[in-house]
Amino acid sequence: MEVLSVYMAKELGSRGIAVNTVAPGAIETDFLGGAVRDTPDLNTAFAEMTALGRVGVPDDIGPMIARLLGEENRWINAQRIEVSGGQAI
Repeated sequence: MEVLSVYMAKELGSRGIAVNTVAPGAIETDFLGGAVRDTPDLNTAFAEMTALGRVGVPDDIGPMIARLLGEENRWINAQRIEVSGGQAI
């Protein structure tokens, strides 16, 4: 997806369309059957990998995406934006 988004950004840039990739870390969602959300040991293991000491929730990702879509960020293009609470640093 990251490589595709770079090519799409190049192709669509002349039309004023920016393309970016959002790379979330471990998030408490239904993904993988809700494993991160519903398995305490897995949740703890991922939380210990983050600088912020917890896994994310959907509300950690949504505002960043909304901000990215705002007109004030129109110059951000062809970027991989990690939103992971500092996972694996």
